[in-house]
Amino acid sequence: AVAKQLDFRHLDSGALYRALTFAFLEGGVPEQEWGTLESEQLGEFKIEVNAEGDRVNIYHDGTLLTSDLRSPAVTACVSAVAGLPAVRDWLLGVQRSVGANGNLVADGRDMGTVVFPDADLKIFLIASLEERARRRLLQDYGHEPTMAEVQEEARRIEERDQADRSRRHSPLKRPEGAVEVDTTGLPFEDQVSLILRRVKDLTPL
Repeated sequence: AVAKQLDFRHLDSGALYRALTFAFLEGGVPEQEWGTLESEQLGEFKIEVNAEGDRVNIYHDGTLLTSDLRSPAVTACVSAVAGLPAVRDWLLGVQRSVGANGNLVADGRDMGTVVFPDADLKIFLIASLEERARRRLLQDYGHEPTMAEVQEEARRIEERDQADRSRRHSPLKRPEGAVEVDTTGLPFEDQVSLILRRVKDLTPL
C-alpha cells in the first residue's frame, strides 16, 4: 500500500524464500540435502526475479509464481530454507539488484540490517504475538480464528522469532536508525499514513 501511494515498486522478500522452497520441492531435492547446496548452485533452480512496471515478479522456469508460493507444503518448509546461509547469500545479490535504481519499498526481516543497510528510511514494525497470530490466520482463513487457534499460531510465531534472532547468519534485530512502530492497535490505513508521513519528512520542500 505504501509503494502504491509513492508509485514505487514493492519487494516482498519472503516471496523469494518461498520461491526457492517451491523450486526445491518441485525439483524433488530431499530436505536433508538442502543444507549441502552452495550458493553457486542455486541458479540451477531457474528462479528469475524481474522488476516489471510497479511490481517485482518471480518466475520459476519461465512460469509466474503466485498462489504456488502460499501452498501448505511451501509454508511448512520455508523457514528451514530461509535459515540456510547459501540461500541468504544468493538472494542478497538478487534483492540488491532489484533495488539498484531506488524507488523501492522492501519488506523482510533483514531488509534494514543486511540487504539495504543504507536505506533512506527504515521502519521496524512490531505487534503483540496474539495480534500477529490473528492477522496471519485471518489472511489464511478469510475469517476470524478461534482463541485456541490464535494461541497455537502465536506459539509457532514465537518459536520462529527465537530461531531468527539466534541464527548466526543475518539474525533478526531492529535495524540501526529504524523507526519502531507498534501496530497492535493501529488500523492498517493508519500504519500506511504514518509511514508516508515519515517519507514526506525526508523530502525537501
